[in-house]
Amino acid sequence: MANLDSLDNKVVWITGASSGLGKALAQECALQGAQIILSARRFDELENVRVGLLHPDHHISIAMDITDESQVRHAYEQVLAKKGRIDWLINNAGLSQRALISETTMQTERAIMEVDYFSQVFLTKTVLPTFLKQKSGRIVFVSSVAGLLGTQYRASYSAAKAAIHMWANSLRAEVAQDGIDVSVIFPGFVKTNVSINALNGDGKAQGHDNEATANGLDADEFATQSIKALMSGEEYIVVGGAKEKLGVFVSRLSPRTLYKMIRKMRVK
Repeated sequence: MANLDSLDNKVVWITGASSGLGKALAQECALQGAQIILSARRFDELENVRVGLLHPDHHISIAMDITDESQVRHAYEQVLAKKGRIDWLINNAGLSQRALISETTMQTERAIMEVDYFSQVFLTKTVLPTFLKQKSGRIVFVSSVAGLLGTQYRASYSAAKAAIHMWANSLRAEVAQDGIDVSVIFPGFVKTNVSINALNGDGKAQGHDNEATANGLDADEFATQSIKALMSGEEYIVVGGAKEKLGVFVSRLSPRTLYKMIRKMRVK
């Protein structure tokens, strides 16, 4: 576990950087002196984020669809051509869900797994040779408290977020001798468009917020806590309100009690 005093001139690649958690993480990393590579599908939205960062000319926008392997490879080549190295990779791009299992088509199940699991795996495997060559770096995955607990209306999302957590654990063990650190962040409810963009059973965006997300932690506060924890070398980072932290604690102490708590939850 490497401690970092500063992110000065470190190259940080963030996916899903055009809004929400990714944008907030980019802002915080820029404040800490990092050079950011912003990635998401839409270049113009990335540029809107970039020009709002501290020292905008230190950062670059590279658009890519994370589920398109050729676009991901091309983006990676551009990053190396322009920056020559990658110090942190923050796998943040993600897609949520708000639908009962009985209403969710297999196509939607697969779409969520593609974005939240397989695409993260592919990008990490693509970037890994650079980290191995450098003998340094940190790979970060933004999972979710849902990936630790599993709640109603989020079965596929919870499963994908749990899957990436376990994959990250295996990766951490395999690259520990190579100077590479692996961290997983588990956000609880944070104020973003995650609920508005969440998929219903038919794979369409839900289009509205929910109370829990609307009353969640500010994205800026999430980013401040997350980057501080990453810089101090933490590997298992739960960021959320008291309710989510209690759920994680109970899940370790007594799964049976947790299952009873979840049955009574009314969060959609």
